[in-house]
Amino acid sequence: MGAPKKGAARVTDDPEELTRTPLQAILLADSFATKFRPITLERPKVLLPLVNVPMIDYTLAWLESAEVEEVFVFCCAHSKQVIDYLENSEWFDQPNFRVTTIESHNSVGAGDALRLIYDRHVIHGDFILISGDTVSNMSLTQALQEHKERRKKDTNAVMTMVIKQSKPSPITHQSRLGTEELFMAIDPYTKQLLYYDEKTDHSRGTISLDCSLLADKPSITLHNDKQDCYIDICSQEVLTVFKDNFDYQHLRRHFVKGLLMDDITGYKIFSHEIHSSYAARIDNYRSYDTISKDIIQRWTYPYVPDVIFSGNYSAKLERQGMYRASEIEQSRSARIGPFTVIGKGTRIGNDTKIANSVVGNGCKIGSYVVIEGSYIWDNVIIEDHCELRHAIVCSGVTIKSGAVLEPGVVLSFKVIVGQKFLIPAYSKVSLLQQPIEEDSDEELEYAENSSGTVDSLITGTVDKLNGEMMSELSDMRCWPAAEVGDGGAGYVWSICEGGHEEEWRHSIAPISADKLAEAIRAINDDLELLNQEGNVLSSFGEAKRELDSDDSEDNEDPRDFEQEVEATFQRAVLENIEVGHVILEVNSLRLAYNMNSDDCAGALFYSMMKVALENSSGGELLKNAANVISTWQKLLKSYLREIDEQIEVIQKFEEMCLETAKEFSPLFAQILHYLYEKDLIAEDAILRWDDEKKDADESDKLFVKQSEKFIQWLREAEEDNEEDAEDD
Repeated sequence: MGAPKKGAARVTDDPEELTRTPLQAILLADSFATKFRPITLERPKVLLPLVNVPMIDYTLAWLESAEVEEVFVFCCAHSKQVIDYLENSEWFDQPNFRVTTIESHNSVGAGDALRLIYDRHVIHGDFILISGDTVSNMSLTQALQEHKERRKKDTNAVMTMVIKQSKPSPITHQSRLGTEELFMAIDPYTKQLLYYDEKTDHSRGTISLDCSLLADKPSITLHNDKQDCYIDICSQEVLTVFKDNFDYQHLRRHFVKGLLMDDITGYKIFSHEIHSSYAARIDNYRSYDTISKDIIQRWTYPYVPDVIFSGNYSAKLERQGMYRASEIEQSRSARIGPFTVIGKGTRIGNDTKIANSVVGNGCKIGSYVVIEGSYIWDNVIIEDHCELRHAIVCSGVTIKSGAVLEPGVVLSFKVIVGQKFLIPAYSKVSLLQQPIEEDSDEELEYAENSSGTVDSLITGTVDKLNGEMMSELSDMRCWPAAEVGDGGAGYVWSICEGGHEEEWRHSIAPISADKLAEAIRAINDDLELLNQEGNVLSSFGEAKRELDSDDSEDNEDPRDFEQEVEATFQRAVLENIEVGHVILEVNSLRLAYNMNSDDCAGALFYSMMKVALENSSGGELLKNAANVISTWQKLLKSYLREIDEQIEVIQKFEEMCLETAKEFSPLFAQILHYLYEKDLIAEDAILRWDDEKKDADESDKLFVKQSEKFIQWLREAEEDNEEDAEDD
């Protein structure tokens, strides 16, 4: 088990401390959703490996670090698996951290779960409400304090929702988490939540707000640049509301929206925004991919493979974000790329290439295998000459020699892919047939209830198909070979009801260029519509409906824009995204922040040089910088069409050398020369930059003087060209 180490028990003589109510939490171990099928027909989502650690461990580790003292884990679907896991883990042995499971077999939503917990009378004060698929490293101190202070002044302040700034564009937001566009209206002074709605069936660019929202508010802010972290601080009244409203099942769609429209109780919801901390929920395969990458890149510190977890989950951090566990057998000719995790006891054959991927424990990977952007769980066998790109392969799967998995493929437990067989993009394969009857309630993930639904029968069957029985059925080859190849085992599920739209948005496969282009067109249409209506709106930043002009806020900080461009570029490098896709994302950021092309050029160049610096050691910096520029020159050149844009890059490079990346200072002239050779910076731009420096202070001429010989060579060449032109 990988629970973090704890110190000694707290001892205090403070009377107030002795009589206080311990901080409690309710952890929902059932997602009540269908987005992880077919995998979750066999194993609960909270026990699925996230960078080789069960998801629920991240949530429990964070709750423990946030000084929560008692956690009630609500289990419904596959409850026995969850309870057995927790009872055999170290979570049940922590001195100041009590974990108690509450089991139900007939709950169909979060509302049923909270009603059951209310009836148990186990919650005695304010509590944290969270799902077991949430990863965070935030401190709860400030949010709890704000909640308690509000409660003292207003007992109707029953809940505080944690939110954070998300990517400002639907393109980048969808490419990160695969979620719907979220609209929230918030009182900028009190932080009270006034409106909450996911954009599912709205007319593009428009939403409807009740005029009563503006009745007693000097101003409200309308956002579609916030991410709901699904971490809530609740008072006991929240449980009472669920008890009194049996039609409330979904926490957001029913409870939050219902409370916001309820004029009788007067209950209020507030928001707490985090900035530097991390918090995100794994809602679909795309967010699974994104959060895995965030963990590997250490945005979730200390919840990273080499720090917080031990035992079978521990791994040693090596260069360029590569983690390796113990007892690995790796051929000398095998190449493990950056941001890759290799689990304990895994064997890797000759000339195999693995990059940007997670490989679990006890896997056997043959020779000449290519694995890119994929998640291979425990005890998987991949034979020679296979190719896997942006796929999820569950535990116990066998992929026979020469097989190919196209982007977006999901292979559920113990599936066998036949020799040289190609699994098409977005396919989902399981040993279980796809249910003929779909659930009537879209919130149901497993529907394990007494009504005897299709899902309950399937789940019951899976519980019996373990160990030797499952192996025997695989040997019998009772599956049609045409579906997964000769010698294969498994059924290919048909595309979901939402069609290909849902597949690309929720998949771990990179979003295609046509989808990004479609989103860009939608952005432009929205901007045009907003301009025609004359609204004071920023399409992808903060959208404001102001009543008092004195309340206007400053424009977006350019540093935020640069950080977003940097994150976009780093992801492009990590995932090897095509240049055209990156251009579309940067253009959406440009629109969102109302920036110019030269701003994009400067931000991109800064990002490129930062990547070169992070991957360098010793005397490799110049070489790495040249490699990055050469690899991404097409991207940079698309923003360097004008002289002013080129001068912006030179000035940005000066700024870096003086402030944030002084390692580049002695290399300024050489890199400037390289930019010139690659036709990224024109002669006229360099000479104009030199001319503009003539009247500057000596301290501002440092890099002009360093480049003096190069500039002189350019001027002499220019004069020679002029003389040749006159002779002609």
